[in-house]
Amino acid sequence: MNLYWFLPAHGDGRGLSRRNGEGPPQRAPDLSYLAQVAGAAEQLGFAGALVPAGMFCEDPWLISAALAQRTARLKFMVALRPGLISPMLAAQMAATGQRITGNRIELNIVVGGDPDEQARYGDWLDHEQRYARAAEFLTIVRGAWSGRPFDFSGTYFRVKGAVVRGTLMAPPVFVGGSSRAAQQVAAQLGDVYLAWGEVPGELEELFGTARDAAGQSGREISLGTRFHVISRDSADDAWAVARQLLENVDTAMIEAAAARSRRSESVGQRRMSALHGGDVGKLEVYPNVWAGYGLIRPGPGAALVGSHDEIADRIEEFHRIGVRHLILSGQPHLEEAYWFGEGVIPRLRARGLLDAGAPSGRVRAGEAANG
Repeated sequence: MNLYWFLPAHGDGRGLSRRNGEGPPQRAPDLSYLAQVAGAAEQLGFAGALVPAGMFCEDPWLISAALAQRTARLKFMVALRPGLISPMLAAQMAATGQRITGNRIELNIVVGGDPDEQARYGDWLDHEQRYARAAEFLTIVRGAWSGRPFDFSGTYFRVKGAVVRGTLMAPPVFVGGSSRAAQQVAAQLGDVYLAWGEVPGELEELFGTARDAAGQSGREISLGTRFHVISRDSADDAWAVARQLLENVDTAMIEAAAARSRRSESVGQRRMSALHGGDVGKLEVYPNVWAGYGLIRPGPGAALVGSHDEIADRIEEFHRIGVRHLILSGQPHLEEAYWFGEGVIPRLRARGLLDAGAPSGRVRAGEAANG
């Protein structure tokens, strides 16, 4: 299994929200702080870090380039929105990123699902169209990485002679989403299919359809998921932290989050809302799986909560259903990286689930184009 931490490029803190400007202090996502988080992740044995993209995030390409100079081994999973950049330019940027970091760039394809954010970016395509565009985008990117001039004419993009020159270790491509459209793009053009964390049975069902789609295309695909985590020396301590995260949350904030979720076009976002159904009394939806994040925040809404041994048990369970790439985050990210890294990672190694030297599925450029 490959473990990834999260770089809080939108800021960090000890709470999930602030009410009327009150609550735990917030940490700005400046380079000094993000370097501390990246350095901790590398030191503790994480394979890489997810670098998010969004209206209120620092740019993931620039953050990754800067932090690559302050780390030696950590990979940077750059979130990439296909509708906001030309595919040929993205192929060039990824190639440059590989060369200046020593092949430490990975790509996380994010089509977007929040209509307000999409409008701010000037992206007016609907859900299905965005995934169709992502498929064309990745087709061109992989074609350009082949090292041979590549022609393509589609609904959203047209290129002639697109090519990235020079030796290139093609970055692995992670495609996220819970819809059938996302699974089809991942199956045909991705290296890894990602889905937000849910209970094992629901996640296994998503994985099964993604695997079937890949098989129909004559391909195999690796699988990954994304959770928050609160791991402590005792389960009581971990659950106390979880409860504390919701200290400043009131009914109005929960209702506002629910309304935002209903407007979302993201299938994954609707699944996150269904985990808790707005019921604050039923947030532990499975042993050690807590839906409290999704009660107030958009995006991945589930957290692994418990003692170090319990968290290791749950991760082992997710490994059994196929998870080979696990992306984690915590509040705040610096301290939680140490709680998990010192408490859980040694247990995972003892169980044979981690190999610090294992590659993350990178393929060479020619293979990527034909994959």
